[in-house]
Amino acid sequence: RLQMGHNIFQPARSSLPLFFGRNAHSIASKRRKSSDIRENFLSFFEKRGHKRLPSASLVPENDPSLLFTNAGMVPFKPFFLGEKSDFEQVCTAQRCIRAGGKHNDLENVGFTPRHHTLFEMLGNFSFGAYFKEEAIVYAWEFVSNELGIPKDKLRVT
Repeated sequence: RLQMGHNIFQPARSSLPLFFGRNAHSIASKRRKSSDIRENFLSFFEKRGHKRLPSASLVPENDPSLLFTNAGMVPFKPFFLGEKSDFEQVCTAQRCIRAGGKHNDLENVGFTPRHHTLFEMLGNFSFGAYFKEEAIVYAWEFVSNELGIPKDKLRVT
């Protein structure tokens, strides 16, 4: 729900609890550092057979179609296009630059607390080991069990 007359990216006070907002008590009744959430995410997927990889360069290697890494999957683009990967499952905390593109919201940088030029995208990737059904189960387990977000506060769309 949005309040009329306000910035369209600012949720109404009566909306569902925000993940990192003023209602952070919804996450297991305590605030968490982003570094703790990052480590929790990466450890969660390592325990499920994923290889933890470091963040790739912000300037993609051997890809003239991109000036910057603008999404967590960019380093894995060759594998999605058919190249063979050394790993079937990986997880990363990829540094990214908001540089326009398909979901261009570059004009919102600096106007909302959620739009930054440089950000980090947490990701789990499978190159044939599992597909959407398993990915959905992993996501649900992570946010409800690992982060402790009450299931009645989650909305599946």
